[in-house]
Amino acid sequence: MKSAIQNTILETYTKLHDLVSSFSKEEINIVPFEGSWTAGQTTQHIILACSGLTMLFAGKTEKTTREPDENVKALDAIFLDFATKYQSPENIKPPDIEYEKSTLLASIKKIQNDLFEAAETYDLTLICRDAKVPGFEHFTIYEWIHFAIVHTQRHTHQLKSIYEYIKKQ
Repeated sequence: MKSAIQNTILETYTKLHDLVSSFSKEEINIVPFEGSWTAGQTTQHIILACSGLTMLFAGKTEKTTREPDENVKALDAIFLDFATKYQSPENIKPPDIEYEKSTLLASIKKIQNDLFEAAETYDLTLICRDAKVPGFEHFTIYEWIHFAIVHTQRHTHQLKSIYEYIKKQ
């Protein structure tokens, strides 16, 4: 379980890092089309959603009485359905500012390292009691890491579309 999720963390965040790296420092702040976030905002949204998850893992936890990956299929159904659009919760909406590519890339690397280390260090079957995703019960550490992965995969897909759109202009 640990090595599989660690491999997925590395793969997911390497793809994101490589894609964000492919934007020029100007392109990172271009609004590709009406109603879209810039690549910088999209990346910042990922950072806001996934930073600090390890604080949950170090917080109040308890043993689970269910399968530790019970919510994985539901998370996949939501986040990997690229046809459905969602509104971001206010607390992880990225500000409309100029983003520095190097700062975004450093934050992505930190999230990757934090999640990778957490997957190694923590009992992934423990339930985290300090936070909850609306519509779900409390997640296990494994489910929180999976949430970070599929959320990042969703927005990496979005970033790829932004990149392709900008390159066509």
